[in-house]
Amino acid sequence: MAQLALGMIETKGFAAMVEASDAMVKAAKVELVGYEKIGGGYVTAIVRGDVAAVKAALEAGVRGAEKVGEVVSVHLIARPHENVDDVLPLSRRPATPGGQEQTPAP
Repeated sequence: MAQLALGMIETKGFAAMVEASDAMVKAAKVELVGYEKIGGGYVTAIVRGDVAAVKAALEAGVRGAEKVGEVVSVHLIARPHENVDDVLPLSRRPATPGGQEQTPAP
């Protein structure tokens, strides 16, 4: 299985993160795997996909977020080490408010 790139956009303000997320998934074939509320109004959206798609998604996400808020940080990890999933199980966590687990339909 090919290892997927990991992309993150940290914004100040929830609306900016939502706008960034929307722009990212519309611009490239990436999966929105979650978001993290950091505190103090900072929120990070996290996407996965192949390197080129994540790079394109991050560029679109920054443009989207800047329309409604402030971009604090943008980062792409081309080939994250497998231990990243052990610490941050992003591929297994749903992108839902509060990080509540969703049970798949039978």
